[in-house]
Amino acid sequence: MRTIERKEDAMRHSRFLMLALVGLLALAAGLPAHAQSSPRAKAALNEIQQTFGMVPTMFRMFPEEGVADAWDTMKYLQLSPATAIPPKYKELIGLGVAAQIPCEYCVYFHTEAARLNGATDREIREALAEASLERFWSTVLNGTAQEMTAFRTEVQRMADSMREGGDSPPSLTPVTDAASAYQDMEATFGFVPTFLKTMPSASIAAAWNEWKSIDMNPNTALPARYKTLISLAISSQVPCAYCVYADKQFARAQGVTEQEMDEAIGLAAETRHWSTFLNGSGLDKEAFRQEADAMFRHVRSSMTAAK
Repeated sequence: MRTIERKEDAMRHSRFLMLALVGLLALAAGLPAHAQSSPRAKAALNEIQQTFGMVPTMFRMFPEEGVADAWDTMKYLQLSPATAIPPKYKELIGLGVAAQIPCEYCVYFHTEAARLNGATDREIREALAEASLERFWSTVLNGTAQEMTAFRTEVQRMADSMREGGDSPPSLTPVTDAASAYQDMEATFGFVPTFLKTMPSASIAAAWNEWKSIDMNPNTALPARYKTLISLAISSQVPCAYCVYADKQFARAQGVTEQEMDEAIGLAAETRHWSTFLNGSGLDKEAFRQEADAMFRHVRSSMTAAK
C-alpha cells in the first residue's frame, strides 16, 4: 500500500515539475502571462513592439489592466524628446536612483540607455558620485535629527549665498583639517551650517572637500543643474525631507525650473515603479540583460535609419 502511495506521490510531483518547467519555458520565450484581451493592452503591446522591436518580458508579465498606463508613463516621460530634461540626463537621473535602491535590472538598463543617448563614462561616474553624496548627507541629516525649521532657515541662507555668488564658484582648494574646513564654509556660505558641525572633526575636511570637488565644482562633465536634479530625484525616493527641501532651494538658485524638478521626481518614481515590479517578479537577470541589449540594438538601428 505504501509503495503504491509513494508511486502516486512521485507521479504527482513529476506532473508538478513538468507544469513548472512549461511555465518557465513560456516565460523565457517571452510569452504573455495573460490573454491581453483588452484593446488598450493590445494597442500598448503593439506600440512597444514597434518601439523596441520586441515586447520585453516585464511588459508581458505586467497586469493587463495597467500595462497601457505603465507604458504611457514611460513613453511620455522617459522616452519623449519633448520634455524639459534632455534624454541623456533623464537616463543619468534614472541611473542615480537605480544605483542607490539598489536595483541591478535598472542599473543595467539606465547605464546602457544613457550611453545610447550619448553619455560618456565620465558622466556616468559623476552621476553615480552625485547619488552617493546625496545618500551620504541624507544619512547625516536624518541620523543627527536636525530641527527642521532651523534647518530650512539655514538652507535658505545657503541658497541666497549661491544666488549672490552668481557664476563665482567656491574655492576648490582642498582644506586640511576641521578648522580650515569651517573657515572655508564661512567663506562659501557666510556661516557654518549646523548639520556640517555634526560631522566628526576627523572626517569633516574630507567630506567637505568631496562635496566641493563634485557637487560644487563647475568643471565637472555634468552641468550644475543636472547634478542638482539627480540629487533631488534621489532624495525624493529615499525619502529624505531635509534633502528634498534643500535640493529644491539649491535648484531654484541655479535657475532650474519647476517643470524640470517635477520631471526629475517623476523619473525617480518611474524607476522605483519598475524596480519594484522587476525584483518582485524575480526575472532572470541575464535574460533581462539580453532583452535590453536586443532593444538597444533595435533602437540604434532605427536611429541610424532615421539619420
